[in-house]
Amino acid sequence: MSEAELAEVHLIGKPMPTDRLRGWLVAGFLAVLGGFVRLQNLGFPTDKGTPVFDEKHYVPQAWEFLRNGGYEDNPAYELTVHPPVGKELIAVGEWLFGYNGWGWRFTAALAGALMILMIVRIARRLTRSTLLGGIAGVLLICDGLSHVQSRMGMLDIYLAFFVLLAFGCLLLDRDQVRARLALTVREGWVAESRFGPRLGFRWWRFAAGVSLGLACGSKWSGVFFVAAFGLMVVIWDATARRAAGVPSPWKGALVRDVAPALWGMLVVPLLVYLATWWGWFASETAVDRHLSAASPHSGWYDFLPQALRSLWQYSGNVLDFHENLVTPTKDQHPWESKPWTWPMGLRPMLYYYDGGTVSCGEDRCVSATMLVGTPAMWWLSLPVLAWGLWRMIGRLDWRYAAVVVTYLTGLLPWFANLDRQMYYFYATPLAAFLVLGLVLVLGQILGPASDGYERRGTGLFVVALYVGLVVANFVWLWPILNGDSITEGHWDAELWLPSWR
Repeated sequence: MSEAELAEVHLIGKPMPTDRLRGWLVAGFLAVLGGFVRLQNLGFPTDKGTPVFDEKHYVPQAWEFLRNGGYEDNPAYELTVHPPVGKELIAVGEWLFGYNGWGWRFTAALAGALMILMIVRIARRLTRSTLLGGIAGVLLICDGLSHVQSRMGMLDIYLAFFVLLAFGCLLLDRDQVRARLALTVREGWVAESRFGPRLGFRWWRFAAGVSLGLACGSKWSGVFFVAAFGLMVVIWDATARRAAGVPSPWKGALVRDVAPALWGMLVVPLLVYLATWWGWFASETAVDRHLSAASPHSGWYDFLPQALRSLWQYSGNVLDFHENLVTPTKDQHPWESKPWTWPMGLRPMLYYYDGGTVSCGEDRCVSATMLVGTPAMWWLSLPVLAWGLWRMIGRLDWRYAAVVVTYLTGLLPWFANLDRQMYYFYATPLAAFLVLGLVLVLGQILGPASDGYERRGTGLFVVALYVGLVVANFVWLWPILNGDSITEGHWDAELWLPSWR
């Protein structure tokens, strides 16, 4: 094999599976199955027909969007402190089904089902295995945190959806860039410049930028993923240039790729984010729409139009709200948690509890909805993270690096202000990347198709045993994930740890 052929093989890596139709059928079937699971009895529970927990903020705000045609005009005790995208998506469901549980949860369930479709395709691309892609879909269906958040009129599922979508787009961009470089290797002009060739317009990276803008338009914590993905894509470009035989790959990435990456992964998300405020800009009565005129300030942004100045000041007030949303020394929220508890789900959330009006065939019955990650998955998060870091650093495995970096991007920023009030539902974006980490490990346990019959059979047995354990664990948790009526003894048996009470 010639040097050029070796470089091309190294660039492309293991090819995608040839069973394209089966791959899509598996993804579609699991998405439909997951959608059915998410939609089951979606309108329950409610608080006497009203939203539960933090739905009480976002559901009426979404109704305002629907009533006003795209903006909020009620300051709501100054709790209009999140961008509009998630609330607009909740409003779509309310438009379809009305102001009820189905209405304010429908698009969350739809997002949850689409995440199952995406994770099957993403895991298949990461592992080059349709089987492992299907396993990823099963694991996400059976994740308790993803299940419950897909059935709540809150914003976190939309953030998780757009982050996963951006991640998938970047994987496609990575493969496309390497295919373009492989073509230059094949034609023999990859090293005509010591910086390597220009890579052309990258539609998948553009799509990732759009998705990141929508993530930030759902919750501001999307900005952490903008930074992480922007850095990751430039590193991928540099390593691709090196694999292609470019004489100065890192300088080439600096010269050729950084400016387009800043455009695609910073400017595009910013423009999309601003566009999500279209209703606010077009209105005259939206919350703080004319703040710069009513409360004038001077600063670097004085040259901006009045509407942008108002949005900047409004955003400053929102940032101040979040920075000062601290845990009180007295009367703490009973279900507050800190980020070191999230990887293993040590402090879940109780969204709903009824211990007096439900019946189950016995004198004392309980109906409760608890946000808890499936322990068979979440209790392995730290070993999976440790193994992923080893593969990332010790073996330079880019797949583990992509998953670990994204997982840590969703977790580590919350350690910057530990006085802030925090809750387990902030971990929603972590779930999909925990699943991807587990699937990468399961892929190693399964072994490559070239392994012997006995090795492959043993690996398949261990993988099947683990997936069965996850499914069984999810089935066991089902009553407290969906608010089913159970006996008090059954309720006590569901609470495995003292910190779950």
